[in-house]
Amino acid sequence: MSIPKHVVSAGAIVLNDEGKILLILGPRRGWEQPGGNVEEGESIRDAVIREVKEETGIDIEVTKFCGIYQKLMSGTISTCWLARAIGGEIQTSNESLEVGFFSIEEALKMVTWTNFTERIIKCLDDKEHPFYVSF
Repeated sequence: MSIPKHVVSAGAIVLNDEGKILLILGPRRGWEQPGGNVEEGESIRDAVIREVKEETGIDIEVTKFCGIYQKLMSGTISTCWLARAIGGEIQTSNESLEVGFFSIEEALKMVTWTNFTERIIKCLDDKEHPFYVSF
């Protein structure tokens, strides 16, 4: 029997007071919501707060757990959260070439990976919560 190996990640749809979404331009996947892998000994909630700060410079308050995406072939489990920006200053990192807040309409046009666009839509629709998507 093989030993299971899974990767757990946490990503957030972060809204500012104007209802705009925080996006990063990543070096590999284009525009996307901030997030990343949960480290050993770290809660998923703490991971999303840390990842958003590292990638964008923005401090957040997590407001809601929305759902999970599970990529069966790779053992990747991606958790999706809603959050609001509460401080910090926009900055880039080695994981974000550009960072900014964009209207929902702009964000949906900028994000080119279909499953990232789907995550934004699902996270912004309370009727979808909680969701579980496997592929």
